[in-house]
Amino acid sequence: MADYKDKIVVITGGSDGIGKALVAQFLAIGAKVATCGRTQIKLDDLAREFNSSSLLVIAADVSQQSDCNSFIERVVSQWGTIDILINNAGISMRALVQDVSMDTLKRVMDINFWGSVYCTKAALPFITQNKGVIVGVSSIAGYRGLPGRSGYSASKYALNGWLEALKTELYGSGTHVMWVCPGFTTSNIRNAALDKDAKAQGESPMDEGEMMTSEVCATHIIDAISKRKRTLVLTFTGKRTVFMNKFFPAWADKLVHQFFFKEGKLVK
Repeated sequence: MADYKDKIVVITGGSDGIGKALVAQFLAIGAKVATCGRTQIKLDDLAREFNSSSLLVIAADVSQQSDCNSFIERVVSQWGTIDILINNAGISMRALVQDVSMDTLKRVMDINFWGSVYCTKAALPFITQNKGVIVGVSSIAGYRGLPGRSGYSASKYALNGWLEALKTELYGSGTHVMWVCPGFTTSNIRNAALDKDAKAQGESPMDEGEMMTSEVCATHIIDAISKRKRTLVLTFTGKRTVFMNKFFPAWADKLVHQFFFKEGKLVK
């Protein structure tokens, strides 16, 4: 693993799930970590849990460009630069296209896509100066459109394409750009997922006990950053889905439909 001692690591959405696991593991290997979230109480709990001068927590809504700019400015004011940016903040949704409101679709896109764009644009001068790393936490839904998650899939496809374009622009510069696709991972993302009316659904339709833990996922992400991998697709199901969709798309349509629907109703 690369030496992260005193490296400045910025992680959006670090108060829950994969983001929190990344915060914990980067602190453990000597990095200075800045993270943001929308809920001050969760950020306060995070600060108390780790109680470290190497952790900076800032309230910010990544869907707002002004918040993203202020967040990055605070980090640079505190530590002078940024070495690694992990665009982790995200939200999911669960509603059929025929039922979903435009508010739900816009909210998902604002957080998942525009939030990553805003933070990356603000941090880019510092990261390129340091020949650092930009990471987007994407999803298998960025390779395969998932029913009931049309807006989520759209946001992750957009994120993958945007980062690939950025990676190509920076080719040969020493700055690394990558996107990671965790697959189904235990986190609060399904409980917080928006319903058709842009309200949190408050429960998970999936069996969380059979999923990869956020801690294991974070370990894979840090290892991929150390090795400067182009992309990272996790879990057997995730890799199989990407493979099937690339080489056998019609078959993938059938299998994905069977997984998410039962007797014509969306059950997952």
